[in-house]
Amino acid sequence: MPEIKVAKSAGFCFGVDRAVKMVYNELDSGTKVATLGPIIHNQDVVNDMNEKGARVIESVDELMPDETVVIRSHGVGRDVYDSIAEKGCRMLDATCPFVSRIHKIVSEKSNEGYLILIAGDETHPEVQGIVGHCSQNYIVFKDNVELKHLFEKNQNFFGKKLAFVAQTTYNIIVWKKCMDVIPKGRPDIVIFDTICNATDTRQSDAAELAKSSDCMIVVGGKHSSNTVKLYEVCSRFCKTYHIENAHELSCLQLPNAVKIGITAGASTPAYIIKEVQNKMAENETIITNPDEEVFDEAAIDKSFKKIHTGEKVVGIVQTVNDAEISVDLGTKHTGYVKLDDLTDDPSKKPSDIVKVGDEIELIVVKVNDNEGTAQLSKKKVDEQAGYDKVVAAKENGEILEGTVSRVVNKGAIVNYLGVRVFIPASHSGLPRGAELEQLNKQKVEFKIIEVDEDPRKRRAVGSIKAVKDAQKEEAKAKFWETAEIGKTYVGKVKSLTSFGA
Repeated sequence: MPEIKVAKSAGFCFGVDRAVKMVYNELDSGTKVATLGPIIHNQDVVNDMNEKGARVIESVDELMPDETVVIRSHGVGRDVYDSIAEKGCRMLDATCPFVSRIHKIVSEKSNEGYLILIAGDETHPEVQGIVGHCSQNYIVFKDNVELKHLFEKNQNFFGKKLAFVAQTTYNIIVWKKCMDVIPKGRPDIVIFDTICNATDTRQSDAAELAKSSDCMIVVGGKHSSNTVKLYEVCSRFCKTYHIENAHELSCLQLPNAVKIGITAGASTPAYIIKEVQNKMAENETIITNPDEEVFDEAAIDKSFKKIHTGEKVVGIVQTVNDAEISVDLGTKHTGYVKLDDLTDDPSKKPSDIVKVGDEIELIVVKVNDNEGTAQLSKKKVDEQAGYDKVVAAKENGEILEGTVSRVVNKGAIVNYLGVRVFIPASHSGLPRGAELEQLNKQKVEFKIIEVDEDPRKRRAVGSIKAVKDAQKEEAKAKFWETAEIGKTYVGKVKSLTSFGA
């Protein structure tokens, strides 16, 4: 009985998963959605979205006024963004951050006078989108053979500044062959490694599995570039079949194989992979990889520095949408910051806080080297800065200002730069017995009278009364400094006693 083994990395990558979730979230909220082209190259997913109400359009002209248009993970050219803006429709940009990085590179290098050379399929939507961000000349080449021919035919290449990028799903092996063709030691040639880690890892894992298998099953859309590349990689080592779903298994004439491997493209959802497994498991033995969640250190590009959870990093904002931002960390990781990690203020959107091009400090929350992504938090940086400021304010008696977020038992809470400041009722500055609720959502001035020594808890005790008392004392001192005998003053009687008022 053959053994069936599933590759360590198979199925949705970060960019595809992000795009698919964006569409489903919009559909779940009742939004009318139109995707500019199929959101991913997987017909099963596209059909499911269509059944739930998402339309696939091929042109911005097809957009209805009340629809939200979603830019798919492959990205689009600048002219498409302009057309959507002119149309006045709401837009969600699901462009994969790895693709957005290429857009930034080719745009900058084009403006610097470089000829852009793009390794990829010129008919693929990702490549067409990349081309749409080149402001100067560009050339798309298919492989190392075509690149070599270009250098032989165009002697003027040797007098031009050249910038090389690759489609994110480009074949790793072919890319390395292209590197051998490019002249060495020329300062006017720059090469950017833009193949995403997910592609690199999937192809490496698929190749290793294919080497030890009698045949391979590659699952994914027939128009999915990364799935086709997986098929090409596996075909170099054993008999390989490309199917879209479990139904196509019945059409295959599998050889008398002892070991069968399964891998899947980045646009293949987990349930389709599982269906293929289950179909084949009816009479066979499935061996899933126990190390599926463990990334292979050797697959990570050593020329890029690593980042670690808890580390403070600096990033440049690349994209901003209603749900998150993506940032360039200067590593091969694409960083993203969810709205919840940007701010506690529910009234603010990411665009209210940052804009494209901003340089911001962030804390690394989670690193996924397998996908080449990093989850980041601006809020944690702000919280640390807030704690430091609160500690300093206690030491120097500084008056702080914040908004009461809620009233609790025996006091009120002010969130000051991520620090929870508790204002006891006795320090509220209100008369005894007064309703604390009148402070809710109000801006107040307060002094810090106590700070939790554990910075991780970020808690402090504040006093509005201390500020008001100080203000009263200051006003009293100022009055007596300027008071004149015989001058009339108007005041308010606060209390009566047996000896006066």
